[in-house]
Amino acid sequence: MWKRLLNSSKYFGMRYRGGNKGMGFLFDEDNLVLALMKGRDEEVKYPGFFHTGFAQLDEARVDEIYQRLIGDGFKAAPPEHSHCYTFYVDAPGGFMVEVLA
Repeated sequence: MWKRLLNSSKYFGMRYRGGNKGMGFLFDEDNLVLALMKGRDEEVKYPGFFHTGFAQLDEARVDEIYQRLIGDGFKAAPPEHSHCYTFYVDAPGGFMVEVLA
């Protein structure tokens, strides 16, 4: 799953630009860098509802990303309208990713 997340161009339009077994660097078209690191400890603990989010332009794109993630074996409840149209998926490494519009 770690390598699939690093191939996030499939999900979030970012490109993998190097790293190693413990970390990877993703860049978007505006050169935003997202550094993802595996914890060195088996018991990585994040506070309460800690997560990162990827905002999309519309609900159709949220649905598209959801279907791709589910198709690739990630587990997530379907998108719903709460504070916005959103769903959450557990990413490798023990943190949560929100996809929203």
